[in-house]
Amino acid sequence: MFLHAISQFKILPMEKKNRILSIDVMRGLTLFLMLFVNDLYVPGVPAWLTHRAADFDGMGLADWVFPGFLFMVGLAVPFAIQSRLKMGQSVLRISGHIVSRTVSLLIIGVLMFNIHRINPELTGMDKYMWAILVFICIFLVWNQYRNIKSQFEFILKGVGVLGLIALVTIYRSGTPDEISWLTTSWWGILGLIGWGYLVTAFTYLFAKDNLIIAVLVWLFFILLNVLSQLGMMGFVDSLQPVFGIILEGNVPSLVLAGLVFSLILRKFSEVNFLKFIAYGAALGGVSLGAGFVLRHWFIVSKIEGTPSWAMICTGISMLLFVVLYVVVDILGKHKWAFVFKSAGQNSLTTYLAPDFFYFAIWMAGSTLFYKQSGEAIFIILGSLVWSLLMVGFTALLSWFGIRLKL
Repeated sequence: MFLHAISQFKILPMEKKNRILSIDVMRGLTLFLMLFVNDLYVPGVPAWLTHRAADFDGMGLADWVFPGFLFMVGLAVPFAIQSRLKMGQSVLRISGHIVSRTVSLLIIGVLMFNIHRINPELTGMDKYMWAILVFICIFLVWNQYRNIKSQFEFILKGVGVLGLIALVTIYRSGTPDEISWLTTSWWGILGLIGWGYLVTAFTYLFAKDNLIIAVLVWLFFILLNVLSQLGMMGFVDSLQPVFGIILEGNVPSLVLAGLVFSLILRKFSEVNFLKFIAYGAALGGVSLGAGFVLRHWFIVSKIEGTPSWAMICTGISMLLFVVLYVVVDILGKHKWAFVFKSAGQNSLTTYLAPDFFYFAIWMAGSTLFYKQSGEAIFIILGSLVWSLLMVGFTALLSWFGIRLKL
């Protein structure tokens, strides 16, 4: 009945021939929600909006947001790689780009993760000042410079690189009796994205649009996640310090789910969108059901990275994308999503730019005023407004030519 109803609508000429807008909208939506839930760490906020404890069997909105973004990373991979192939780039050159992008994400992720570990006395610098300088250098190195002479771009990037080297050199954490340096630990949020992207990008680069291979690789990493949770991966413990995120299977499985879904989208979106809606919704339902089946053996926990949590989040992401695809690309109702579209097209800038304000406010010994109210409704509304302002700030930066591109 749903598919029949959709087929009766007058289909507008779809912009998806050049770009599937729902990809930008959903990626922007997950980023907006990421900014929102990251701003909600204040007592009194309803638990269903926040991250649940590691041993809690269940999830809140914040527990879906990051896997939702990982899903979108995987969904975008085929479009990005095909674009490079159409430009005539070789597999070797694209492989170099994948590795370079991964390394960049790992570097930025580790730097961000270590900000809150810094010991100002040992480092000789206020930790928030150190963080602000790091972010300035990140923007200098990875900004997508336009309308600027190459020699000036080289100088700006060089200043950023030298600045990062200096800041990393002086960095110290721990205590005077036990001084330590940067640690990779869990690599930070961007580092997790980097490892998941690495696996997924190389999977697509060598398998191309072969859906069977993509599904088999996805299932392999789901199995790795299960075996890891059962404590059966001890034989690779020596590789854990570097490749632990891959060997645990959880993060790659979330990104690979996006790749599988993307191949279905690419196969049917232009020739028979009704089939994509049917197959996409069916796969989302199966993934959601698999998550609840796995819950019999594994609790639903983001912190623990359980396969039940991953599959439930994957199912939600697939079903949500189908809805957005129908609304935005099929029915052409996308004006309402202009904010999310802008954020989705500038994802890394959107994620990082707000930290400048956080660090400046914290360095001044203050906090955002709405968090001092003690009333959950004001805190939630304040965080929503904050997130909208940050998305707008990112759009403004882009207008001035400040846009991160890895």
